[in-house]
Amino acid sequence: MRRYLVEPSGPLVGTVRVAGATKNEGTKLLAAALLAPGVHTIHNIPRVVDLDIMIELLEVLGARFTYLGPESLSIDTSGPIHPNAPYELVRRMRASINVLGPLVARCGEARVALPGGDAIGSRKIDMHLNGLRAMGAHIEVEHGSVVARADPALFGARHVLDFPSVGATENLLTAAVLAKGTTVIDNAAREPEISELCAYLNRMGAHVLGGGTSTLEIHGVEELEPADATLIGDRIEAGTYLMACGIAGGEIEIEGTSIDHLEIVARKLGEMGMLVAPTTNGLWARASRRLTAIDIPTLPFPGFATDFMPMAVAVLCVAEGTAIVTENIYDGRFQFIDELARMGADVRNEGRHAVVRGLDRLQGAPVTAPDVRAGAALVLAGLRAEGPTVVHGGEHIDRGYADLAGGLRALGADVHAV
Repeated sequence: MRRYLVEPSGPLVGTVRVAGATKNEGTKLLAAALLAPGVHTIHNIPRVVDLDIMIELLEVLGARFTYLGPESLSIDTSGPIHPNAPYELVRRMRASINVLGPLVARCGEARVALPGGDAIGSRKIDMHLNGLRAMGAHIEVEHGSVVARADPALFGARHVLDFPSVGATENLLTAAVLAKGTTVIDNAAREPEISELCAYLNRMGAHVLGGGTSTLEIHGVEELEPADATLIGDRIEAGTYLMACGIAGGEIEIEGTSIDHLEIVARKLGEMGMLVAPTTNGLWARASRRLTAIDIPTLPFPGFATDFMPMAVAVLCVAEGTAIVTENIYDGRFQFIDELARMGADVRNEGRHAVVRGLDRLQGAPVTAPDVRAGAALVLAGLRAEGPTVVHGGEHIDRGYADLAGGLRALGADVHAV
């Protein structure tokens, strides 16, 4: 069991560089590499727990991996691929479902256990399966696994997603690149990581149009070839540092990110009284006074991402005034509120809403991280608490952050992972 030890240390000052987006981009590119036999290389891919899980899963499927450096990784998919993703691995990470589309496209069939991951609410995969069915796949759910067959092949189709789901967009996109004919995905997710996946597939020889928009047009090709990629900076990590500054105060610079990926976060923090501006290589931020509470709803990109919501609640716990946070994506994401209450926060959950009344300071206490982003929020809350905070369940945090404690220490915070 990992623990994060947090001591209040005053305003933050300094510069931090964000790591590559391993969790939200890197694991998805590795799954997509199954589409093209050969050796692919991914750069700027720091190790996090989710990467280790994806590597284990892809090795079971037949891929081979070699580390070329601390943040460069090659994946060899030239050997036989076994289209059976077992429960023992898939249950550990939601992104494991991303192998479904590539396996059906390359092998013509797949058996993938229903996915697990963070306990943040129900996340059904109906949109994934309905989209594949529209492309001609025969799909059944048998004994806890999705069994899909392209009989005789996948065919291009027009499909409208009920919701701009990131996972469904990724699975249908990776299935469509080798389908016969043209596929159109309407109401597609628009996250930066989707744009990067589209670019990666095009470097492999795919013909994908509309990356970054709500309509993707994919013209199927006969085969793909290996390609290399360099991950973008992790926008969730960058947003975490911005909110740390909002909680603790201070003046910081964040390198390796873009305001284009964090515009709504910067705008919301600006409405609360924080200054955020782009630099040539990232962002500058200053919080010179206690922030003012505002209401925040989560929405698909370019709206306020659900991954930022727990940290936003932590900010509001020490802001001036009362705010309502509405979670529109996942129905079980407020589990961490009881942990903030252990730190003296005045916050309560009412269905999909959290009502937060800000206090000047919180109280250090032992707390437990229920998931990766909630764990980060509890660490941030400890920056504005009287006395030490011990965040148990730190292994959840390590699923998505290569070195959150080190990044916060670079800004002057007293945070250690043990």
